[in-house]
Amino acid sequence: MAEVDIQGSLAHAQMLSEQEIITKQDFEQIQSGLLQIHSEILSDHFTWQLALEDVHLNIEARLTHLIGDAGKKLHTARSRNDQVATDIRLWTRQAIDQILEELRQLRLGFCQLAEQHASTIMPGFTHLQVAQPITVGHHLMAYVAMFTRDASRLEDCRKRLNVLPLGSAALAGTSYPINRERVAELLQFDSVCQNSLDGVSDRDFAIEFCAVASIIMTHISRFSEELILWMSPQFGFIDLPDRFCTGSSIMPQKKNPDVPELARGKTGRVNGNLVSLLTLMKGQPLAYNKDNQEDKEPLFDSADTLLDTLKIFADMVPHIQFKPENLRSAVGKGFATATDLADYLVRKGMAFRDAHEAVANAVKVSANLGLDLSQLSLDALREACELARPEMIGEDIYAVLTLEGSVNSRNHTGGTAPEQVLKAISKAKIELNP
Repeated sequence: MAEVDIQGSLAHAQMLSEQEIITKQDFEQIQSGLLQIHSEILSDHFTWQLALEDVHLNIEARLTHLIGDAGKKLHTARSRNDQVATDIRLWTRQAIDQILEELRQLRLGFCQLAEQHASTIMPGFTHLQVAQPITVGHHLMAYVAMFTRDASRLEDCRKRLNVLPLGSAALAGTSYPINRERVAELLQFDSVCQNSLDGVSDRDFAIEFCAVASIIMTHISRFSEELILWMSPQFGFIDLPDRFCTGSSIMPQKKNPDVPELARGKTGRVNGNLVSLLTLMKGQPLAYNKDNQEDKEPLFDSADTLLDTLKIFADMVPHIQFKPENLRSAVGKGFATATDLADYLVRKGMAFRDAHEAVANAVKVSANLGLDLSQLSLDALREACELARPEMIGEDIYAVLTLEGSVNSRNHTGGTAPEQVLKAISKAKIELNP
């Protein structure tokens, strides 16, 4: 908070000087003193005093000690209420910009891994049951889509946040001839708050940021859950580098996916921060209340937790090691091409509901024989489907029932065909590297 408090104070002092509310000499002294304090804080030579309550009064007291009475003029035409509201917006804006960059790096990592596995076949699941064949690249690009929405939400949040409350004073504005638009320009705010009561008491931007942070962490948690499942011997789809895992204190064979598990756990913490802020604000009358001393801890914690998690995942994702043979083997355990057989029958003239019933019966027959649909002879397949016209199924059915045939047939925008996966990756890379 110290850095943004000094930024806000420098802009406020410059405006006061330009409006001739304080002298140019006063401003130059204030500017020099604040820059020295900034240097002291960065070098860890600043002495914080608990008796002075907060960051703002500590800086102001040190400024007055350095430059004398000119330091006492800095607080002219502002209150700690609009000062704090401005500082929090500056801090959150800075955090959003950092998080947006980490989200960009994470998506690039997903694209890199997806490109390596654009044609690697894996089972797609619904209800955690094998459903249809898909490609690993397609699965990974689903997360790129999620995190792209997250970035859009953050950018949208930033727009609503980027409105200057300074000049609202305690709650009613100030009688001094200030120029709020000039301060907004100096601090790169898009506009100024249009109501002084709302300016000092609004924390919607903090709630909105924490809501977006919760959604991002939820997406990370979903991916973490998949990594945890995929790394288990029951799945055996992936391996993670050792630096993202730990062993057991008692079982020497264990390799635990610590980073995904920790991220899954941290999601609850960030979700809790959102609820804390909503609860904090729900009973507050206008305007500022001391309750708002409690707004910073959940806000700061959400930002720090999210930023750290994104950095770790951006490092980890490109190094996830998929096991293509295990993935392919898993697809064969759930009659994943059954829908392809139904679609084939529809193209031969059968109504979809009839085709659905025919294939369901074929699956039962295959399961009883311990065979996949593609392993049935042509006659057995025709019989299993109980077709009135057996000739509806020809030798070309086996091309349809292969895993490659299945994924390649989904060759449209948003489909799992390798050609479409590569197009999606190329499009994403262009957007991420403007």
